[in-house]
Amino acid sequence: MTDSHSKAGKARLIKMSPEARRRVASEGAKARWAKADPTRTTMAKAVYGDDSRPLRIGGSEIPCYVLEDERRVLTTGGMLTAMNMARGGSMVRGMNRFELFANRERIKPYISSGLQERIRNPISFITPTGSRAAGYEAEILVELCEAVLAARADGVLQKQQLAIAQQCEIIFRGLARVGIEALVDEATGFQDFRKRNALAEILEKFIARELQPWVHTFPDEFYEHLFRLRGLDYRKDNVKRPQYFGHITNDIIYKRLAPGVREELDRNTPKSPSGRRKHQMHRKLTPDMGHPKLREHLASVTTVMKLSDDYQGFKASLDRVHPRYDDTMLMDFGPQLPDDGKGI
Repeated sequence: MTDSHSKAGKARLIKMSPEARRRVASEGAKARWAKADPTRTTMAKAVYGDDSRPLRIGGSEIPCYVLEDERRVLTTGGMLTAMNMARGGSMVRGMNRFELFANRERIKPYISSGLQERIRNPISFITPTGSRAAGYEAEILVELCEAVLAARADGVLQKQQLAIAQQCEIIFRGLARVGIEALVDEATGFQDFRKRNALAEILEKFIARELQPWVHTFPDEFYEHLFRLRGLDYRKDNVKRPQYFGHITNDIIYKRLAPGVREELDRNTPKSPSGRRKHQMHRKLTPDMGHPKLREHLASVTTVMKLSDDYQGFKASLDRVHPRYDDTMLMDFGPQLPDDGKGI
């Protein structure tokens, strides 16, 4: 390439947006890899992660990613820095830096065969920006630190290895009781997807696609104690309930059943023009998961009612035993006009 072509290329890059420059760089890198190794098989791809959002532990920053198959990966370079290990050649042909370390005479007895195998096979992957990277599943960092600290506890480490052990201790303190996967998920932003995915799985188990047949679900005992705690007279032969009992039932039952269930039931239980529900919410619960869990929860709530002398004490106990799955505080509605209870 001539100097004029080089200058023209640089000028064109300067005029590009950051996104366009990253795209060009990514395409160029992929072309170079293909030319260097045309037989190379498809590499794993990272779907979450960004160099600007590294995993921070004990003063170290480790680039981290989540792959397509949800493996959480730390880059080898970041792990070397975090463990205070020297970079560069391993001095043993065919061994990577971590493999060489794991085979040292004083460390090897503390490394399991399974860990040895995983260390021998680092993961090559493509980052979301198109760069090529190598790393290990996040748990390997934890297991390596455990091995080093066990060797230090037995007093077998060499002097130069003590600095690595000190760094491993810092990493362990930084992790505290938080799982390594949770830290990677937070750093990469994968936790938001994981929460959405987990919520979808919960709703799939709890919410029925078809309207279920009506069965007697809320026991008389539940209403008997609810009336008592609200200071109302209970008549078993009168099915009418105060209108605000619908709000109370949402609060003490449906909003505490499972995450997102109350909102999904609300969307799946249409109202008539008068504003009343066309059918009871519990008829949209699945027979194998949603309905049994509702009955179980009702029994537990009724037990808390039996042990309570007033509604305020009942709510305080219920909040401890079965906290709500949202942060919105329910207003304490007073007695209003009677209702036929169909909305419950």
